[in-house]
Amino acid sequence: MIEMDKLVSLCKQRGFIFQSSEIYGGFGGFWDYGPLGVELKNNVKRAWWKSVVQERDDMVGIDAALIMNPKVWEASGHVSQFTDPMVDCKSCKKRYRADQVGIKATIHGEHVADVVAPSPAKTPADSQRYQPKCPACGGELTEARQFNLLFRTFVGPVQDEASVAYLRPETAQGIFVNFNNVLQSSRKKLPFGIAQIGKAFRNEITPGNFTFRSREFEQMEIEYFVKPEQAEEAHQKWIADRMNWYINLGIKPENLRPYVYQKEELAHYAAACTDIEYLFPMGWSELEGIANRTDFDLRNHSRVSGVNLVYFDPETNQHITPYVIEPSAGVDRSVLAFLIDAYHEEKVRGEKRKVLRLHKDLAPIKVAVFPLLANRPELVELAKKLAAELRPCFPTAYDDTASIGRLYRRQDEIGTLYCITVDVQSLEDKQVTIRDRDTMEQIRVPIEKVKEILKEKLL
Repeated sequence: MIEMDKLVSLCKQRGFIFQSSEIYGGFGGFWDYGPLGVELKNNVKRAWWKSVVQERDDMVGIDAALIMNPKVWEASGHVSQFTDPMVDCKSCKKRYRADQVGIKATIHGEHVADVVAPSPAKTPADSQRYQPKCPACGGELTEARQFNLLFRTFVGPVQDEASVAYLRPETAQGIFVNFNNVLQSSRKKLPFGIAQIGKAFRNEITPGNFTFRSREFEQMEIEYFVKPEQAEEAHQKWIADRMNWYINLGIKPENLRPYVYQKEELAHYAAACTDIEYLFPMGWSELEGIANRTDFDLRNHSRVSGVNLVYFDPETNQHITPYVIEPSAGVDRSVLAFLIDAYHEEKVRGEKRKVLRLHKDLAPIKVAVFPLLANRPELVELAKKLAAELRPCFPTAYDDTASIGRLYRRQDEIGTLYCITVDVQSLEDKQVTIRDRDTMEQIRVPIEKVKEILKEKLL
């Protein structure tokens, strides 16, 4: 598995991900996606949307506002409960989330983390005396205090308590408060779901591990509404579906595992929750969570708003408050996992070859076209003409700035599936060479059939 530092370097060098505001020293917990990164990220979102919305008849989508009425976050519990326990080192002043130094704590106001730091204790008496120390300098830590993760802002010309609003910490609440609107306009019957992709913001105490934990990130969330008695079956079905989605897009099955929450770990509103964990360079960590949120959200918003968020069941002639199954995935974490899993190094004729074996649906560039000799105008003209013809059908790159061997290596490193070389012989036989990224095998084909052949391979 690639080391995180090596991946960070690759992402910057090849234009996947940059440190935000880098020329000013960066800004912790924020990242910018470069030319290739934005294509990869869009491909991940496109593949998710196709799977959960486009190919299903029980799903619709929305795009809710980033800033909502602050009462939304009061009703959801975020204003009062969306906190992490924070400790500081009295010596070096470094700041940690309490669970990172082995203190049992409620994280994000949702579940209990019981991460135990290595203890030098030899006897029960020693254990009572043992207190976690600063991982950096061994200094004494302060008492844990709660830190709210909401980003506050102001709406309107006056910045006072009456104008306080919040950047949303999740996309889910925008779905819940639009339940009646979607139900009335789409005329869906239970079970049905509402999907959304969008930005969320959390003022994390200690962002880190590249894009794994950021303060600004993007979510792909589903709220799937079911009758209460169908919740457990729907929950298990979504766990299987979401696991298969990652595998079908190239993640190795051995790098994925389910983590089933114990009762004491569950959020106060959840009846069950299972995380899909991925083996990141820093260890097994959450990639996506699939929770049974019961009817907590709809009931709470109904109570606070005074508007009944209920479903009328025509079979029983009763109004019911549906249970909700929530598959919630991070776009940024998914991109990170796909990059890690796709990265390979191998020896080819005595030289190291780096290649991103990204799935064809995810690869930022599908086809690259080169002239064998950049100093031959007629080859350059033919290669550029072919690239222009392919570009409306596939993301296509043209390059003539290095030798053919280096051009191949560049495209391998960014995951380009097929490289096409226009050589001197092409001027006579009107044929070009297509090279496969993974096998490195080459075939000679007529220029007029290139588009058709690539469509068969890519579409």
